[in-house]
Amino acid sequence: MQHGLAAAADVDPERPLTDAGRSAVASVAAHAATRGVRVDRIVHSGKLRAEQTAVILADALGCPVVDEVDGLNPNGDVRRAAHNLVDRMAEGSLAVVGHLPFLDRFASLLVAQEPEAQVVAFRNGGLVKLVPSSLGGEFAVVWVLTPELAG
Repeated sequence: MQHGLAAAADVDPERPLTDAGRSAVASVAAHAATRGVRVDRIVHSGKLRAEQTAVILADALGCPVVDEVDGLNPNGDVRRAAHNLVDRMAEGSLAVVGHLPFLDRFASLLVAQEPEAQVVAFRNGGLVKLVPSSLGGEFAVVWVLTPELAG
């Protein structure tokens, strides 16, 4: 999930979610919950906007574990993150809350094994479900939920 719309850095250097950002994330999270989406753990970058998004998502989905994880920043190393996070999937389902361009590159690596493939375009407050492919080590995009669709 990409974090919700955040305040501009010149307005607030911490860049918290705006009211519109909170609303969009809550709408997507509630829609996902009504469709039976559940996750065992949510991880985020530690940046305030990602943490706030993760907490809203966790509350809606009833997820008991929300953790900060190194390497999920906008320009984080997607290969290293994939290595670290895919191992954690053995412990159950995982939601990653982060930023662009990291999320676009991360999903592309998981699906096409090429970070620049642009297999999906994340949006503020958007949620994308990936699952391990039955064909091997790659993942498949199952669905994409944007704030407009959840609306």
